[in-house]
Amino acid sequence: MGDLDVKLVSTQKQLNNFTKCLLKDVDAMDRMLNEGLFDEGPIHIGAEQEICLIDKHYKPAPMAMELLDKLNNDAFTTELAQFNIEANLDPKPFKGDCFSSLENEIDGLLDYLRKVANDMEVDFVLTGILPTIRKFDLGLENLTPLQRYDALMKAIARLRGKIHELRIKGLDELNVKHDSAMLEACNTSFQVHLQVTPDEFVDKYNIAQALAAPVIAISANSPLLFGKRLWHETRVALFQQSIDTRITSEHLRDRSPRVTFGNKWLKNSILDLYKEDITRFRVMLMTGEEKDPFEQLDEGVTPKLKALTIHNSTVYRWNRPCYGISPNGKPHLRIENRVLPAGPSVTDEVANSAFWLGLMEAFGDEYKDVTRLMDFDEAKANFVSTSFSGLDSELTWINGRKIGASELIKKELLPMAKAGLKKRKVKKEDIDRYMEVIEERNSSRRTGTSWLLNCFSNLTKETTREETSIALTAAILKNQKEKKPIHLWEPACIEDVLDWHPSSLIVEEFMTTDLFTVHQDDILELVADILDWQNIRYALVETDKGELKGIISSKKLLRFFSKQFKLDQREQKTVKDLMITDPITVTPDATIGEAMQVFKKHKVGCLPVVKNKKLVGVITEGNFIGVVASLLKIISTKTKKK
Repeated sequence: MGDLDVKLVSTQKQLNNFTKCLLKDVDAMDRMLNEGLFDEGPIHIGAEQEICLIDKHYKPAPMAMELLDKLNNDAFTTELAQFNIEANLDPKPFKGDCFSSLENEIDGLLDYLRKVANDMEVDFVLTGILPTIRKFDLGLENLTPLQRYDALMKAIARLRGKIHELRIKGLDELNVKHDSAMLEACNTSFQVHLQVTPDEFVDKYNIAQALAAPVIAISANSPLLFGKRLWHETRVALFQQSIDTRITSEHLRDRSPRVTFGNKWLKNSILDLYKEDITRFRVMLMTGEEKDPFEQLDEGVTPKLKALTIHNSTVYRWNRPCYGISPNGKPHLRIENRVLPAGPSVTDEVANSAFWLGLMEAFGDEYKDVTRLMDFDEAKANFVSTSFSGLDSELTWINGRKIGASELIKKELLPMAKAGLKKRKVKKEDIDRYMEVIEERNSSRRTGTSWLLNCFSNLTKETTREETSIALTAAILKNQKEKKPIHLWEPACIEDVLDWHPSSLIVEEFMTTDLFTVHQDDILELVADILDWQNIRYALVETDKGELKGIISSKKLLRFFSKQFKLDQREQKTVKDLMITDPITVTPDATIGEAMQVFKKHKVGCLPVVKNKKLVGVITEGNFIGVVASLLKIISTKTKKK
């Protein structure tokens, strides 16, 4: 959770004053490190649980502010979008029953959340990317109405411009433009914090970088976005691109995105990370007046270093350095693991945490200096590879050894994680339980991602993609309520969505986007063949820039060619001579009811979907028949169950 007491930098004077505070905070931390002021024990762990709110139709529910007011619990707080909230977990000593205690705390908070949310006809799921999220949900009207988030959006827009592009390619390909950085709100994660002493910070941070790849391979849970099958952990590509402040021409330069794995091993101290981030990334947000940190140190008071903390919150390292103040008043350092997605279940999340934390403890005993045994570019390439391919990835491991991610986890990392947890004196019951979850997931190769992809493939053979996304979300909700880890989940099926009603659909969800279009100057013979080959009745006419210019129908073509045949003429006409030049259209955010009214009123058989003059899809009678067929199937299933 970031500091909410921030605002946009508006003038050069404000920027200069804040920069002075930022540099002074760095110097103050340097003094604190040199004077040995940091808390060195006992070592604690912590976590943040991000949550997707959904309505009764399994779609995002922008109800965060009302829900938080009803909850009246300091453990819950806001996120960027109003359909997400976050639960902050209490720090726990890294020993004993810390993991079962963490799971019990999360379950308790979620049980309370569900009770309050259900009174408001809202529910929630834990998932890296909500299968039912739509581009329509990412408008600025769903931005959480707090100064921090408004300032962040404006700061990113100032640096990047208003148009944000996503280009992500996996099994499918996603090319999307959006008018803000709200695309980032698709991501939800389970962030884990490990307290680290100053003396061990460099080694531990480098270990975290090396471990990021196998950890993301076994925990992947985010393969779908807008109905497209992309990376095994699509959050990685989505997060980087959604808030990338580099302009396109700068991509030829070696400039880092604000969401970054890093560029090299850490060598000296945590300060190197802060200094690099100040050097590379422009200040986006500022805070109010901050007390002089040196004066506070002279008075024996631990400074908050607010300027440094705020700037650090706008640079999104996958392993992020963190500064904080312990309950005893001493400052401490943490590594925040931002790799792990939310879900598939609380048990899975805690198992992922235990796996990572056990490895963090034992890795240094096995390999004394990872920077001498692995090239940094290999660690970075491993991270990208597992983000894309999950457990199917081949990694370049210690001393250049090539090994599959699943084999590495089985033969080396699971025993190492168990040894690390044992070293921290974690209870045997906790070690056995959570490492068994990782072991079963690895041996069955059933991560959240593989479950989602398999279910998606099976469901889309019998129903539409929009109904598939609803069925997946319904199945996730059902399994999470039963508190089962992912390796015990049954495949999602259409019966999981018996309470769905198509009235909640918007055009974006059921329109056809795989379009066959022609241009105004094309010959009519080409249009006729396209309609015949693709077995469609209408061809949409667009410009090179994707702007809709008209529609040409098979009926009109038939009349034209029939007349030509009867008159034995070979008149050469083009598309613009026959097309309907002012077609009735609909926007992608219109409801299914509104679209049906347009069909009925204008008696059309084809309804192009247009946004900002650009053709984005089409609706025909076939789309409505598909929705009706889904509804009849649900009604039939309900009747049989009775």
